[in-house]
Amino acid sequence: MPTAHLDKLIRRLPELAVCEASIAEAYAALHTCFKAGGKVLLCGNGGSAADADHWAGELLKGFCRMRPLSAKDRKKLPPYVARRLQGALPAIPLTSFPALTSAFGNDVTPDLAFAQLVSALGRRGDVLVALSTSGNARNVCHAVQTAKARGLRTVALTGASGGRLRGLADLCIRAPARETHRAQEYHLPIYHCLSLMLEDAFFG
Repeated sequence: MPTAHLDKLIRRLPELAVCEASIAEAYAALHTCFKAGGKVLLCGNGGSAADADHWAGELLKGFCRMRPLSAKDRKKLPPYVARRLQGALPAIPLTSFPALTSAFGNDVTPDLAFAQLVSALGRRGDVLVALSTSGNARNVCHAVQTAKARGLRTVALTGASGGRLRGLADLCIRAPARETHRAQEYHLPIYHCLSLMLEDAFFG
């Protein structure tokens, strides 16, 4: 496991030392998923929804590296396209389906919209990343329950208590803060660190 980025994160934000082991576990789960050809689904509400979309963006294109395509893949494409496309780690933010989530919320119930998407898109070996600073968001908890039933690994990012997600998810990274805004301020450097570690592993 590449640890340089994690070591640097802890030096920069020593209060995250309490999360070091769980961040390493999350890296291992994500690495195993991507290595096997799986994908990551992400969900959250409000600021955590923005973080889900943000994190997906770091995985789907170059983050700190350009990630050129392999020579084999470039051969199949026109030169202009081949030179500009980048290697990606497949990630789907479940926050990015407004038509489905609004229709499901209106026709069925809003608190199961993420669960419906997990049921539709998740496959055994994939990972669901669930972001909730309280750890108690009902729609996020239902998504985790559905993911586990379908054989997905589940990773939660929460605040200090972990809430319900602490017991529901396979592993829980608990940021050392109880206020929503402070927990979210820690979530960003955590998922940036994981993105850097994965980028080194797959595109280094």
